[in-house]
Amino acid sequence: MTQSCRCLVVVLAACGFLAQFGVAQESTPPFSAAEREAIYTASIEKRAADILQSLALTEASRSNNVRSAIIAQYRTLRARDEAIDTMLRALSRDVPGAQTNRAEILPILSKQLHRQYLARLSADLTPEQVELVKDKMTYNKVKVTYDAYCQIVPSLGDVEKSRILTLLKDAREEAMDGGSADEKSAIFQKYKDQINAFLNSKGHDVAKAIKDWEARQELAKQGQPISSGGQSPN
Repeated sequence: MTQSCRCLVVVLAACGFLAQFGVAQESTPPFSAAEREAIYTASIEKRAADILQSLALTEASRSNNVRSAIIAQYRTLRARDEAIDTMLRALSRDVPGAQTNRAEILPILSKQLHRQYLARLSADLTPEQVELVKDKMTYNKVKVTYDAYCQIVPSLGDVEKSRILTLLKDAREEAMDGGSADEKSAIFQKYKDQINAFLNSKGHDVAKAIKDWEARQELAKQGQPISSGGQSPN
């Protein structure tokens, strides 16, 4: 991150701090387009650097290609979202069902972008490395959520575990195209609802299992031994 970008981030954090405690007497002037772009560029460059660190590529050419592909994808997704929002505003913000329309348009516009992005990654990465990129772009939610289900519903069979993993990877594939962390989380929640319904249909009571898990966590806080633990999938 450049020195100017660091300064911008510090200024942004300071303004938020002052506003929270009522120190600022006047509203903060808006950032210029150039300043907003500098902050966004620093953000996606950091994301790309984090992914490349995990990949640990030794060839500079491959590393540069992957970095360019990742950064370009983030910019493309932002441009896609801006195009959709602009179109919907042009129609009218108050059109009934506008949110539904956006939800329908999003995967249509994302399909080709998704395919092209994976092709670029695959030109320089192994399938296992592409999987790592997918996980990093979705905050490792596949592993975190899968482990949680295995811990919270310990009676899962191999077929059930396989189905959970398949649905979570489907969620990851869709969530990669999400334009924000909240959008990615919402996509995963949609698939977790499917997983819960599947497990309930197989005789598991997911709601009860989560309550039992929460009770075990409470016992752990009190210093009492528990049989298992983990992070809730919900």
